[in-house]
Amino acid sequence: MNKHTRRKAITVAGLTGLTGLATAGSASAGERRGVPTFVFAAGANGVSGVPNELVLRGYRCVGVDLPGQRTTDAQFRLSYQAPQNLEAFATEESPLAGVTVADHIAATVDTVRRAAAHGPVVLVGASIGGAAISLVANQVPRLIDLLIYDTAFCCSELPTPDQYLTTEEGKATHAAVLLEFMAGDPRVIGAYRSNWRVADPVRLAKAKEAFMGDSTDAEFHLFLNSMMPDELPGKGAVDSRGDRGTWGRIPRVYIRHLRDNINPIGLQDRMIREADKRTPRNRFRVFDLDAAHVPAAAKMSELLALYDRLARSL
Repeated sequence: MNKHTRRKAITVAGLTGLTGLATAGSASAGERRGVPTFVFAAGANGVSGVPNELVLRGYRCVGVDLPGQRTTDAQFRLSYQAPQNLEAFATEESPLAGVTVADHIAATVDTVRRAAAHGPVVLVGASIGGAAISLVANQVPRLIDLLIYDTAFCCSELPTPDQYLTTEEGKATHAAVLLEFMAGDPRVIGAYRSNWRVADPVRLAKAKEAFMGDSTDAEFHLFLNSMMPDELPGKGAVDSRGDRGTWGRIPRVYIRHLRDNINPIGLQDRMIREADKRTPRNRFRVFDLDAAHVPAAAKMSELLALYDRLARSL
């Protein structure tokens, strides 16, 4: 972590006032008033959960439904049930076949537009969702009042998340464990398909260490069951750099997860440093969460308390 980031980093537990956080950048902050809406961009395998706690604290919250990963799409098929028909599961065409990353960004932009009609918008991206919110910010900067990168990919000097994972800082990632859950040929299926219902204790232990090393088994199994089997190919290979004149004007926050084995802390720091270099007059406000890539319940409560305080500063 560079000198500037060290000065800015604040533990979530020791969070103090955030007055003035969103005064720079997007002109929309002065044009819309009312209760902020949190828009949660989808991460890997369609995960964009809406925390009930934020709703109970008085905010509107919405997860983005993506083409090919909506509840009406046939992601959960008979072959995925138990007992599984693995031969069929490995060959059946995905509802994501023919869907593009541009389609997913368009769906997120549409959700932001609808939310912005009712007041300020906080756009949150976790993990690969960070690449998505940068692309959305390029298109509708005046509709977004705050960007939150939650241990997320933020591309600046390098264009794609995949390229960041090949850097010296990215080599510590455990992301390769995902390959052990793959089922079938993506060229046949039209998507990357994973079987999250395997019961192999070795594979599950490695995946838990990668995603939720500090969680209980029950929490980890719940997380696995929140993920759709199919994922859009190529998300990590799309140029996801934020434009200085659009993305670069929006106030932004980075939440570092100190025990992240998917997006290692060194890589998080590199992306923060490079984004700040790209827009030196609009730098990340950085906070620390002592958590794995996906926070366990106890840490999730700290994270949501931070979201609450950030929204109150708008």
